[in-house]
Amino acid sequence: MATEIESNSAPILEHLRELRDRLLRAALALIIGIIIGVIFAKPFLEILIAPLRGTTTLQLLRPTENIIIYFKAALILGVIVASPVIIYQVIAFIVPGLTGREKRTLWVTLPFAGLLFAAGVAFASFLVLPFTLNYLQTFLTDLFKAEYSVGYYMSFVANFVLWIGVAFELPLVIALLARLGLVTPEQLRGTWRYAIVIVALLAAVITPTPDPFTMGIVMAPLLGLYFLGLFLARIAYRPRAGSQPLE
Repeated sequence: MATEIESNSAPILEHLRELRDRLLRAALALIIGIIIGVIFAKPFLEILIAPLRGTTTLQLLRPTENIIIYFKAALILGVIVASPVIIYQVIAFIVPGLTGREKRTLWVTLPFAGLLFAAGVAFASFLVLPFTLNYLQTFLTDLFKAEYSVGYYMSFVANFVLWIGVAFELPLVIALLARLGLVTPEQLRGTWRYAIVIVALLAAVITPTPDPFTMGIVMAPLLGLYFLGLFLARIAYRPRAGSQPLE
């Protein structure tokens, strides 16, 4: 009985050790990314506060708030830099038994994860954020004067740009699932109606304002990215030996 228990617990311990190792690698990549982000944090902050210049005052409410804001910006940049490694560690853990060819495929394609994440952050920073802030600053201006806390503003902006950056990973995730043989192009084509609903809900959650115009600005590229993912899945799909596609 004791031998049977030990044999059952051995695979669990191996999975826990693998999870620990992959978390450590992801954390190390994030630390390196943050170190790089520290160098470029100030220019990034200038981009994020540019929509408010000349219209709204940002106020520091605590002595250390400026330092906290600086490292929040460095964290966003660090996630962008480390995203290929983090995504690789996640996929390698949840899809056991990757072959050497599949690992090489991941390492070749995952640099695009960083590019897509950066594209999402740029889209949010240069297009959606100015549009959203302009809407917010013109709403009830006859009753209220806009003066924002730096801490609240940066938390608002950081959550906004990070979630859009994550959403921009959609085509790569779809293509990788197809490349690893976990889903087929036929399955993906059969679920496009559900995908449109999910994308609409995601855009509604990401969008910080209730107006349909901002939601539409966010939803349109996400839909485009989803259909790009379907196209890439058709090209990348390879049946995976010894496994069945996800139902």
